[in-house]
Amino acid sequence: MRAGLGTDTSVGAVVPPIHLSTNYLFATPEQRGPYDYSRSVNPTRDLLNEALAALEGGAGASVVATGLAAVLLILETEVPQGGVVVCQHDVYGGTWRLINHLHQQRRLKARFVDFASPDFLPALDGASLIFAETPSNPLLRITDITAVVEASQGAKVVVDNTFCSPLLQQPLSLGADYVLHSTTKFINGHSDVVGGALVSRTAEDAERVKYLANAFGLTGSAFDSYLTLRGLRTLDARLRVHAANTAGIIDAISGHPALTALHWPGLPDHPDHDLAALQQSGFGSIVTIDLTGGRPAVDRFLDGLEVFHLAESLGGVESLVCHPATMTHAGMTQKARAEAGITDGMLRISVGLEAQEALISALVAALDRARVETR
Repeated sequence: MRAGLGTDTSVGAVVPPIHLSTNYLFATPEQRGPYDYSRSVNPTRDLLNEALAALEGGAGASVVATGLAAVLLILETEVPQGGVVVCQHDVYGGTWRLINHLHQQRRLKARFVDFASPDFLPALDGASLIFAETPSNPLLRITDITAVVEASQGAKVVVDNTFCSPLLQQPLSLGADYVLHSTTKFINGHSDVVGGALVSRTAEDAERVKYLANAFGLTGSAFDSYLTLRGLRTLDARLRVHAANTAGIIDAISGHPALTALHWPGLPDHPDHDLAALQQSGFGSIVTIDLTGGRPAVDRFLDGLEVFHLAESLGGVESLVCHPATMTHAGMTQKARAEAGITDGMLRISVGLEAQEALISALVAALDRARVETR
């Protein structure tokens, strides 16, 4: 929260200034200072890098332009030409699309596997990288990070920690080699920045990641880093209100007859509840529902929905609802969505910071509409 505060030596500003300069002075052609060109290094981005590395317990972090840029960065860092990536089958649709595209281009070999199935261990044979996303998007399945690390057979393990943030889960402490974030989501928290980050457990890996982030031109801008650092300062406070609102919503909608399924790892009957309670320090504020009436019920739910906005992304101060099959996971094939368990009646809810009573009223009214059968 206090990263960079009170460090300004020019005028004594409490909040560190934003450094928008593209380039920096050389004393001679051979003598450069700590900063030369902002794609490579930037003082504002460095503050965010240091804060994220500290929060995750890593040796270093590289902030990049988007979450998918962080996915590409880890693939380029750890997967040689033709190498094998084992990725869980129910990841974010953009991650699936990128890895599948590189598979089709024969840059790498992708194996999409249910990490909870018996097929998981055989799929690890010869792998260079294991890509886990926990909780998963949108079904909120929990992957046992320690078990994956123990089964890795020497492959590096990266965990997408976007849904939890470092305050609810720290994969590096469980043995993962890298942690990946879409900083667009909870870390920034205000839906006004697109960004990503890759945090490395070892200094050696952090240097390799930093080199490639610069070489590929993936690094995040100074302004985006400034805004993200500002958002990060309120992460703890925001998560507490997210959690309180989510708990109230779960109590209000559990057992509603319009629901075929309610996915949230905080529920005692969630199949991964015990693992989530062990591995995380909280259950998060993403809730996924499956409506009994399929897509027609989704349309009735959304028609007249108040407070919640129909939009992609999550983790912001505002409450959002998303239809994964046609929005965030549209880049997956229909077969891949079916294998992942993503149905046409599914909606992903990102619980924001509005008044809890307003959120509950809006959702209950929407579920009541969804329940009505059309004739």
